[in-house]
Amino acid sequence: MRRLLPKLPLANWVNAFTQWLTTVLGPFLGGVSNVVKSVVDGVSVGLQHVPWWVIVIVFVVLAWRAAGWKLALGTLIGLVFVWDLRLWNHMIITLVMVILSALVSVLIGLPLGIWSARSTRVHSFISPILDLMQTMPAFVYLVPVLLLFSIGMVPAIFATVVFAMPPAVRLTRLGILQVPAQLVEAARAFGTSDKQLLWKVQLPLAMPSIKAGINQTIMLALSMVVIASMVGAGGLGADVMQSLETVNVGTGVESGLSIVILAIVLDRISQKLGTPKKRTA
Repeated sequence: MRRLLPKLPLANWVNAFTQWLTTVLGPFLGGVSNVVKSVVDGVSVGLQHVPWWVIVIVFVVLAWRAAGWKLALGTLIGLVFVWDLRLWNHMIITLVMVILSALVSVLIGLPLGIWSARSTRVHSFISPILDLMQTMPAFVYLVPVLLLFSIGMVPAIFATVVFAMPPAVRLTRLGILQVPAQLVEAARAFGTSDKQLLWKVQLPLAMPSIKAGINQTIMLALSMVVIASMVGAGGLGADVMQSLETVNVGTGVESGLSIVILAIVLDRISQKLGTPKKRTA
């Protein structure tokens, strides 16, 4: 059957662009990769030398301050369970990847969210890019970052940042736009500058939405754990992949439960930390 339109050589165009990007930005990306790898290795090795019970205590204290003794007790039981399964070091590697990815995502996402809230043109430009980042299958991210950064934790972090950043941008913008217009007008009437309006009115009132964006970013970063292990990220994701390759159900359940425990702990703490506690009358 004769086709009405010739096939666009999109794959060839993308391959040519990626090759050009690798050639032109290769030395720069290599330097960035070395810096990120040094930071990741340093943090991972440093945390693995800290006694496990010290890290457990830190998380228990954070959980207690965030939501009280129930979450603290659950955090204690969950983390001791992971240590008992002999998956502690792998959990630390996963934790480092998630925290660093979420941190980079938030550091980039917050300014972009503020900028897009203040400029319709910026929002119109980055909105389709965020749509692409959210809807593109996560596996697709691994191919270009693998070419640019080889294998290991570095490409895993870059792919995770691309996948996890959109909620930080969108919910920051949403929170700022939801600030009542009367408050903004009143602040303007008292002669506040743009900088004062942002830091003293808009950001404090938008904080619940911004915190929701940070929470979603952390959860999306954690959802990339298994996928990132395909490019050598290691951690609990590698255990899950190994269990798939060897059809070892028991190992898969242990690794999966450890990921779930880490997800619940990070989710509850990031949701509640910094939220004023309600006082009973």
